[in-house]
Amino acid sequence: MAYLDHAATTPMLPEAVDALTAALGLTGNPASIHSAGQRSKRLLEESREQVAATLGADGIEVVFTGSGTESVNLAIKGLYWRRQADAPRPRILLPAGEHHATIDTVEWLAGHDGADIVELPVDGVGRLRVDALADELVRDAASVALVTMLWASNEVGTIQPVAEVSELCARAGVPLHVDAIAAYGQLPIDVGAIRRATYAAPGAGLVALSVSAHKIGGPAGIGALVLDRSAQVEPLLHGGGQQRRIRSGTQDVAAAASFAAAAQAVASRLDADAARMARLRDRVIDGVTALVPEARLSGDPDPAGRLPANAHFSFPGCEGDSLLFLLDAAGVEVSTGSACQAGVPEPSHVLLAMGRSEADARGALRLTLGHASTDADVDAFLAALPAAHERAARAGLAARSTSFDR
Repeated sequence: MAYLDHAATTPMLPEAVDALTAALGLTGNPASIHSAGQRSKRLLEESREQVAATLGADGIEVVFTGSGTESVNLAIKGLYWRRQADAPRPRILLPAGEHHATIDTVEWLAGHDGADIVELPVDGVGRLRVDALADELVRDAASVALVTMLWASNEVGTIQPVAEVSELCARAGVPLHVDAIAAYGQLPIDVGAIRRATYAAPGAGLVALSVSAHKIGGPAGIGALVLDRSAQVEPLLHGGGQQRRIRSGTQDVAAAASFAAAAQAVASRLDADAARMARLRDRVIDGVTALVPEARLSGDPDPAGRLPANAHFSFPGCEGDSLLFLLDAAGVEVSTGSACQAGVPEPSHVLLAMGRSEADARGALRLTLGHASTDADVDAFLAALPAAHERAARAGLAARSTSFDR
């Protein structure tokens, strides 16, 4: 099989597997004060420092979580709740087309806590309209609990203006959370440098950043929230007070060690890997354009403005799901930009936010590369695409109604 869905998850790196298996043999709760516990704590804190170093942060600022989704929830809910402590600040500002980890979290806050969600427009390549954010902050920054955004679109790959947004938020005295889960391991990320480049009052500007291990070749089941010392959040979990009382619970030492091994390995060859993936990405883009001229590239067409591992197309007149299943049958694994509910294909909310038609949004296909990707994977995809596209085009778009609607 040719695996081209690394944005969903990527195979574990050998270094991460070795670190995990070695640490699984270690006994001792890192919260215990006896020798076994302290050995576990030493490995845990060394791992925390190693992950932090790849993100331009200090070890104390890294809070390990059970996933990237938990990290996003902890950041958004925690910041929102704490920001209500001394004055009502109901508004959450975010670009259209965010990941569902963010969308579902802010919608939960709207339904349960009365948050006022302000969706900011994006341009035709999916990049935040910074002028719209600036207008909202000038209009009424005092009512804003936080701003949250992606570092780069997990779907179309467009890189967002994080440093510029951090500057705006810092000037307005508003905290910024960034979901860097899709960007981590592909782009250099330096939280400290962004904060140092701007004047930021305590708790304002870029104060929280989410990442996940399984997107960079680490294990599933562990993520991290980089939380600046000045940031104040309400915890989601209460118990033993671990991790600065922000995320209680016995910590997974083996997963942390594996995460750190993957992070170090990826950081050590980031530039070379990015260049290799970008070359493969460009082969995918050039090949699709030649084989299916009507296919439309989504996201920033400038290679410097998109993730090096992302190629995203919409195929007019086709269901993305049809293409996915036909390619899968041909031995090529990809993903779509759509969510399927009750068997009815739904258009990509990201493409709709970019101003694309529903037909475009329903014909989305995302191809993402990783550390294990090869030219042979690209060759297999390009060989399978013409027949898959021809059959999917003949099938056309599925009816939007079902027998349940009658």
